[in-house]
Amino acid sequence: MSAIEDRLAALGVTLPQPAAPVANYIGAVKAGTLVVVSGQLPFGPDGKLAAAHTGKLKPGMGVDAAKAAARLSAVNVLAQVKAVVGDLDKVVRVIRLGGFFSVEGGNESLPAAMNGASDLVAEAFGEKGRHARTTVGVAHLPLDAICEVEGLFEITP
Repeated sequence: MSAIEDRLAALGVTLPQPAAPVANYIGAVKAGTLVVVSGQLPFGPDGKLAAAHTGKLKPGMGVDAAKAAARLSAVNVLAQVKAVVGDLDKVVRVIRLGGFFSVEGGNESLPAAMNGASDLVAEAFGEKGRHARTTVGVAHLPLDAICEVEGLFEITP
């Protein structure tokens, strides 16, 4: 196992098989020293979307479920990276994460919800896991998921 996967295991995370695309795209693309990962939903280890990770983030609602969904989506992002490069130790830098949250009305808790993904990546990769980020509220996501996370990674040549 790689050092990054050892850190993930210490955090209680095992990478699943990457989710298959549900339309005309692929889960991740390697271009030179970059890997671009398509948006990943918070599928659990069983490949299913739990009810706790569906619906909308509403004003005044606690952020814990959305934060947990973002963390799980980030696990699926990392599974896509591993599938493309074979070893997460080849990641030189996590460049960017993008988070999309299904929201109802205005919502100021999106940055805190996206920390579920950002914290996991920073814990797994250390300093090279600190990244740029965008977090956006949207009207709807596939399969009624509460969040979707995408990523951009630099890898060794």
